[in-house]
Amino acid sequence: MNRGSTAAADRMRKVSDVESVNPYGAGEKSGQVEEMFDSIAPAYDFMNRAMTFGLCGVWRNCALAMAGREQPEAAAVLDVATGTGDLALELLKRYPQARITGLDLSAGMLEVARRKAAAVEGAERLSFEQGDSLALPYADNTYDLITIAYGVRNFAHLDKGLAEMCRTLKPGGTICIVELSVPANPLARAGYNLYSNHIIPFVGRRVSGDKSAYTYLP
Repeated sequence: MNRGSTAAADRMRKVSDVESVNPYGAGEKSGQVEEMFDSIAPAYDFMNRAMTFGLCGVWRNCALAMAGREQPEAAAVLDVATGTGDLALELLKRYPQARITGLDLSAGMLEVARRKAAAVEGAERLSFEQGDSLALPYADNTYDLITIAYGVRNFAHLDKGLAEMCRTLKPGGTICIVELSVPANPLARAGYNLYSNHIIPFVGRRVSGDKSAYTYLP
């Protein structure tokens, strides 16, 4: 096997590993993800900021700045796996002429998102809808920009989720994916593993009351 095919096989193995990890053990992933996010929705924003020391917003804004250079103007924007709507609300400010749609599987997360949007200027251009990222309820070639932050890890089938984003993207449009990765540096990786596999699950259980969610998420 040559180096290229070895690398491709390794990527496929990693994708398969991610797709097989479920919040609550054996069973269908999408339903478990929906149940988990409904459970942790009230604590989600606090935990995101606390466990990343506020960096989740910095990473998000860096990614959106890059997307803005690729797609400086947009009439229609979709935020997939929008959660509590932080990214969609930032898009509302960055694209003052666009209609923004935030889609998520979890009704609990969307309830929080709608509450946050209610007091925001320009909220009439923003809608939150419940739906499946693996079967987007939108026509082909609909959006100039599609974003997803910390969401692809929750896809039961990564290829389907990516294909759906490509299908609904207009020709010449931009897809912006924000996601975490394990550090390559051995020392940084050791600290990352300690924090992700022990500290985050402990604090997450105490704050959210869900024993499994913050073990699954890292």
